[in-house]
Amino acid sequence: MSVLTRAEAQTRARLLDVHRYRVELDLTGGDETFGSRTTIRFTARATADTFVELKPAALRSAALDGHPLDPADLDGGRFPLKDLAAGEHELVVDAEMRYSRTGEGMHRFTDPSDGETYLYTQLFLDDVQRVFAAFDQPDLKAVFDLEITAPEGWTVLANSVTEDLGGGRWRAATTPPISTYLVAVAAGPWHSVRTRHRGLPFGIHCRRSLAPYLDADAEEILDITRACFDRYHERFDEPYPFDSYDQAFVPEFNAGAMENPGLVTFRDEYVFRSAVTDTERQTRAVVVAHEMAHMWFGDLVTLKWWDDIWLNESFAEYMGYQILTEATRFTGTWTDFGIARKAWGYDADQRPSTHPVAPDAVPDTASALLNFDGISYAKGASALRQLVTWLGEKDFLAGINTHFTRHKFANATLADLIESLASATDRDVHAWAETWLRTTGVDILTAAVDARPGDWTLALDHRGGRPHRIAVGVYERELTGDRALVLRERYETDVPGAPETRRGPRPALVVPNDQDLSYTKIRLDTASQETALRCLSGVPDPLTRTVLWNALRDMVRDGDLAPAAYLEAARTHLPEESDLAIVQGVLAFAVTQVTDRLLPAAGRPAALATLTDLCRDLIRRTEDGDHPGLRLTAVRHLIDVAAHPDTLAAWLSEGTVPGGPELDPELRWRILGRLAVLGAIDDVVIEAELVQDPSATGQEGAARCRAALPDPDAKRAAWDALFHRDDLSNYLFTATAQGFWQPEQADLTRTYVPRYFTDVVAVAARRGPAIAEAAGRYAFPAHAVDPGTLRLGHACLDGDGPTPALRRKLTDQLDDLARALRVREAHGD
Repeated sequence: MSVLTRAEAQTRARLLDVHRYRVELDLTGGDETFGSRTTIRFTARATADTFVELKPAALRSAALDGHPLDPADLDGGRFPLKDLAAGEHELVVDAEMRYSRTGEGMHRFTDPSDGETYLYTQLFLDDVQRVFAAFDQPDLKAVFDLEITAPEGWTVLANSVTEDLGGGRWRAATTPPISTYLVAVAAGPWHSVRTRHRGLPFGIHCRRSLAPYLDADAEEILDITRACFDRYHERFDEPYPFDSYDQAFVPEFNAGAMENPGLVTFRDEYVFRSAVTDTERQTRAVVVAHEMAHMWFGDLVTLKWWDDIWLNESFAEYMGYQILTEATRFTGTWTDFGIARKAWGYDADQRPSTHPVAPDAVPDTASALLNFDGISYAKGASALRQLVTWLGEKDFLAGINTHFTRHKFANATLADLIESLASATDRDVHAWAETWLRTTGVDILTAAVDARPGDWTLALDHRGGRPHRIAVGVYERELTGDRALVLRERYETDVPGAPETRRGPRPALVVPNDQDLSYTKIRLDTASQETALRCLSGVPDPLTRTVLWNALRDMVRDGDLAPAAYLEAARTHLPEESDLAIVQGVLAFAVTQVTDRLLPAAGRPAALATLTDLCRDLIRRTEDGDHPGLRLTAVRHLIDVAAHPDTLAAWLSEGTVPGGPELDPELRWRILGRLAVLGAIDDVVIEAELVQDPSATGQEGAARCRAALPDPDAKRAAWDALFHRDDLSNYLFTATAQGFWQPEQADLTRTYVPRYFTDVVAVAARRGPAIAEAAGRYAFPAHAVDPGTLRLGHACLDGDGPTPALRRKLTDQLDDLARALRVREAHGD
């Protein structure tokens, strides 16, 4: 299949004005295909050749201005329009299209709980061609009329208000001008909760088997939706630009959510069927706020080409966290961002695959798809937070409101945004954009403190080329507590800048980038580092503690702090940590990175024992029932690090953890997964659990457990399912991959490591970008930290076989593997 190049898109945009699409979809034709008839009205400005995109199962007919065209001309997803005359045209394309099982195009899912079927579209970035014919590029906006025929009893949702015409026929109201990748349809026997707000219909939807769980959280979700909606209207001059606001929680969704105008789709794991922590509820709320921000950033004003994806994602990421903090009870969102999201950006920015937040040019759509990563989201949002600190919120909001007014229902570029921001301030926004948005890599600020009687001086060595406006936190010991620290002062300073002298005795702790206002790694001065390792849980502000934990994390990854020292810090301070996001973030890094990768195999048993003791401490701390989220987090991680099956088997038999919580489906499958790794259950036990929980998540849990069994036959079956049968959906593929590789089973799976680098290339080529992403992320042998794995991986990359999506994932995985080898070498492996 052809990919669209930037040059081709620019040529076509100069040639065409696209006015209107009429899309008719027939979803009643069976399990494999559906009917798609598209009428496109457009104007050609000159006589020229061009093309329309389409990836059908069968092209039944095509006609231009009433004249039949030859279906055999379709080539590689492009249908040529040769010698297209200047003037008005009407193109009609009738095709049969394939349903997807990988979350791309029109995804079809049958719920194992009740046999009901659901369909939804995911047309980003160029998957509209899997559903209907289109001039598929973001700057050829048009209005859309959708008509859908669905089975009787289904509800059809779309970008605009839909009308039931009877007989299974539905019609959506005409949309404002939107880009092709933003068109959305969701059809099935949805369970819906509807309301109105500010004169508009609002709705939330899920499959029927999840109805009790959605109903339990409906008011929370709708309250957050209303609060964010109102806050955006206070911040933005342009009102919400569409006629309704639906949020559909859909099965087997590849992303967290998608910002389709008027019909946001979310992965339905956000309909919680088991106990969750308040931080997980906050994460769901952030996603709601993020997608709503896209109604302005991306939908009202859309990027002209994919080199400006940051105009969509960085802004939505920043505004999602900020608006949620301002408008709801979730006031600690920036702590969660710092501990969970920001590390994603730092890691991505230190790999060979890094790129600027705003690249100079993205050559084609395949390359563009690779840029939806920690840089476009987390780094871009961090840059915007720094911009607001440097520019001031008033001028920042004035600039983006000017941007909306100038470009509403149209397309814009980085240059357009910078001009709008520059109109609101005397600061040199153009220079800021060049240093922050056009460069790669992470700056490092290293503190040095020189103390004298009566005063002390802070010098910040700055490695990197970006200017920073940061806060410096100055802390001293609190006499009433062993680890307690108190804030003496917090002041702002510019980096680079001259050393600053402050009055008073030498502080116990000096924290550059206190409050996490900029995007930079930090290194503490020697005395401050000693204080942090000894007293981190005594730092009064969670956002400052986040900065310090991230500094320790970066030092471990860079080989400057022994992984065991990080574990000891976690063991010392997490039992006293009050912020759940920090506990979750530190434990996640300690388990998945330090214990599973950065420590040598010989150090793993001791690390598991340390983490087990830590989790038991947290469980004992929460016996009073006052901290259910912390207790749930500790229980989950104790399951994950258990080296022996006895405790877990007892919990499973009793159906509860002593003192709570009772085992819900998520905890039961989690325990079974660990027992499978330890060889303490067999397929009979897995099948019995699946009978009790035949849901989609139950199916995934069973697939994960079966792949995790330390049995040669189980490994062969899982490998065949992953790489040879091609019938696993995207979610079942991921679950199977997650179960397959286990550090405890390295000897059993050793022969599969070289096979991976051959088989993964083939499956990515056959099954497309979504499976390539999953295969590169979850099926990679991350536990096999040795030079041989690195050589095999680089030999694979040296060939022409990997698709772009797979090549990017392998590049990142191999860089992480090389980093793990360096860390092990630095600390005695």
